[in-house]
Parts: sequence; C-alpha cells; structure tokens
Amino acid sequence: MLCTHSSFATDKVWGFDSELNKAYQLVLNLQTDQAKAQLIKLEKHTNEFHRLYVISLCETVDVLISEDEKKYEQLETNFKNRTKYLESLTESPEVLFLKAEMNLQRGFNLINLGQELSAVWAIRSAYNITQECLKKYPDFLPIKKTSGVMQVMVGSVPDKFHWFMSLLGMKGSVQVGQKQLDDIRLSKSSLSQEANLLFYTIKGFINQQLDESSRGLTEALKKDPNNRLVLFLAANILVKNGQSEEALKHIQSLDNNPQGLPVYFIEYMRGDIHLQKEQYPQAIQAYQKFITNYKSQSFKKDSEYKMALAYFLQGKTEQARAAFEKAKTMGKETADPDKYAAAQLRTNSFPNAKILKVRLCTDGGYYEEAKEKLQEIKPSDLVSEKDKTEYYYRKARLAHRTNDLSAAKLFYQQTIDMTGNNAWYFAPNAALQLGYIYQASRDYVSARTYFEKALSYKKHEYKDSIDGKARSAIDQLPK
Repeated sequence: MLCTHSSFATDKVWGFDSELNKAYQLVLNLQTDQAKAQLIKLEKHTNEFHRLYVISLCETVDVLISEDEKKYEQLETNFKNRTKYLESLTESPEVLFLKAEMNLQRGFNLINLGQELSAVWAIRSAYNITQECLKKYPDFLPIKKTSGVMQVMVGSVPDKFHWFMSLLGMKGSVQVGQKQLDDIRLSKSSLSQEANLLFYTIKGFINQQLDESSRGLTEALKKDPNNRLVLFLAANILVKNGQSEEALKHIQSLDNNPQGLPVYFIEYMRGDIHLQKEQYPQAIQAYQKFITNYKSQSFKKDSEYKMALAYFLQGKTEQARAAFEKAKTMGKETADPDKYAAAQLRTNSFPNAKILKVRLCTDGGYYEEAKEKLQEIKPSDLVSEKDKTEYYYRKARLAHRTNDLSAAKLFYQQTIDMTGNNAWYFAPNAALQLGYIYQASRDYVSARTYFEKALSYKKHEYKDSIDGKARSAIDQLPK
C-alpha cells in the first residue's frame, strides 16, 4: 500500500533516517524478508520517496536472486501501482529519479527472465527519464547513480547492437558512468555504499581493472565483514583475478552466514575452484548442486561440460563421455562460459589434458603448479595447430599473471601470429591483453592499436565480452 504523499523539501543528497537505513542495510545483506518486515512498520513514518526506493530495490534484489516467477508477477503489479502513484504527483527530481530507477530495475529483471525486447524498452524509458532529470535538476545527486549505471551499460554494448542503440537515441560512455558513480560514492548520500559496490564491480567486470576492484571490495568488507552481497561480489572478482584461495574464504564465510536469500551461484564458483585445485570429486559435487538448485538456465551447459572435464582428467572415460553428451542439450548459450562450452562440445572431442591443467592452475592463481605443468609438456604432446597455438597463449597468460611482461608480450604476439584466420579466442584476447599492458605503461598509441585489433576479430566464443572490454578501454584512453 502506498502512503499519501506529504510535502517534503527536496533532499538533493538523500540521507535516510536511522530506521529506514536499517531496512536498506538488510536489503544490501540480501535479507529481503527481514527488510520487508521493517519497511511495513515504517509506512507513514518515514520519507515516502526514500521508502519507495528501498522497497523497490528490495523486491528487485529478491526476484533477481530467487528468480521466483510469482514474486516477479507481484513486482510487475507493484511497478504499475507505483508508477501510477508517481505520475499523480507534481514533477520533482525525486519523482523522476524513482521512475528512472524503477524502469531500470524492471529492465534487469526482464533480462534475467530472457525477455530481452521488453527489457530494452524498460531500459530506454529509464534512460530518457534519467536524461530529463539530469537536464532539469543537475544538482540532484541520486540521479548520478542511475545515470552512471546507464552510461556503463550503453557504453559497453557489443558492436553488433550499436545501430540499435543509435536508433533508440541512446549514447553511453563507461568513463562518464564511472565518474558519476565516483561522485556519489564519495558523497554523504545514503546511496554512497551502493554506488561504491557498483563502482568497483564495474571496475572489475567491465574495465578489467581487477586488482583495483578486488582492493576496493576488500576495503568494503573491512567496514562490513559479514555483508553477504559484498562477500559474493568480492568472491566473484577474486576468482576472475586468479585469487581463488582468497575467494574460497569468502565462499566459506557465506556458507557460515546463511541468513537471507540463498546464493546458489557460489556453488558454480566453488566447482571452478575445486577443478583448478585438481579436487575433481568435490568439483563435480559443487556443479551438481548448482545445476539442481539454480533456477536460471545460464551457466548450466558450462557446469555440465566442466563435470565432463573433471571425469576426463580422472581418466573416467565412460562418465566423461556421458556428461559431455548431456551438456550438449543442457541450458542456453547466452553467457560467455556457455558459449565457450558449446563451441568445445561441437568439436565432439576433449581438449589437450596437459594444456587444460596449465589453464586451470593459471586461472586459479596456482602459478608454481602451472609452471611445473608447462615444463612437462613436450613437442610430441602438441599434435594440432590449435594445441600449438594454445600452448603459447597459456605461456603468455602465465607470464602476464606473474608480471613477466617482456615474455608476456612476446608470447601474446606469437599467439596472434599463429592464430591467423582461425576463429579461436586466443588471438582476440591476446590483443586485448597487449592493449592493457601498453595502456599501463602509458604507450597509448600501441594500446589503441591492440584494442582495435581485438575488436577486428569477427567470430569467436568470447566476442561480446572481449569487444565490450576493448571498447571500454578505448573510451578511457586520452583523446
């Protein structure tokens, strides 16, 4: 039920009262049922705009994680009622901000449910309202959070959708979005904590500034060591940054702190870490738990494929082949890991076991083990051109991760040369990584050359994500 709107003086920063802040913190800790109970108590006893923001965020987080369709149907009803209520009010920055946020949240839920076209229209509405609010009320701080997210989203859209974004009148810049989020995270707004998490998550997933991202999220955990959302985000970034042992500690903290929404995605991460550590039975168990409990179809093809790899690396040929065949019909090919798994499954063969072990050790940050396994590989182990190319790519990745940049540059270039016109992701990612190396050394001309080279590859398993990262990096180069 919506309260009758009272006349509030415009709060340009947005500072929640202590009781509403308790509910907000529960939402950020993924304790949505407890947050809803607190919010019910606060009806008519707090700033209604602030309460509307927190309850809408609470319901969105609940649906995004639980993927409960009944909850989504209720959220759709609530969205319509709240939109009608806001449209009955005199225009103000708060009204525009809430309408923009609610449409953006709705867009995220629609994407998660696979309703991409409806999601685009919701996000376009959010974009247009955000632009209107920024133009009319430029000193209203909260809209910078919405705009920051929109700028990053639109600014990192894959090339193949650029025409569509232009058609919709939407332009974005990752750099502009980061600056807007930075402004609000460093402010006294109650939204600063949320903006801080968005800022460092984008640093990691979009900008590939994984060291900075992991440091920022680790710092956030020092202030709130049991926050389940921060533990989850930090574990994700640490896994991507080759810090699997640290990530495992955060996953275990989540195991020990189960209050609130269950986060089944941690089983997928746990499976990856056990696979990297050659703990194959534990990896299989984690992937099975993930497949059983996770409601989305994303990452399931990859999980089943990795179970096949775990059996394969144990020498259990029959079970490996059964899981391999099952993976072909499981899940969807939307997420990058699923696209990669699908590409491997289409070859109808298992990868080179020795190179695979090097990859897994390197990905997890187990660099000494990776070096030992690389040294064990003999020329006779590399039968195909793809194996020979991947061998140098793995040498490049290990050298890069261990900060041997001269060797990394040499092996990345060798990877590019050996790939030629083959549709393997080794060359585009080698070009992307060379771009990052030159960017870090402030050789911006070479950096741009390699980022543009990464974009030039027309077909490979990771095209959308590599293109997004390359475009984001180009956006940050000095003009």
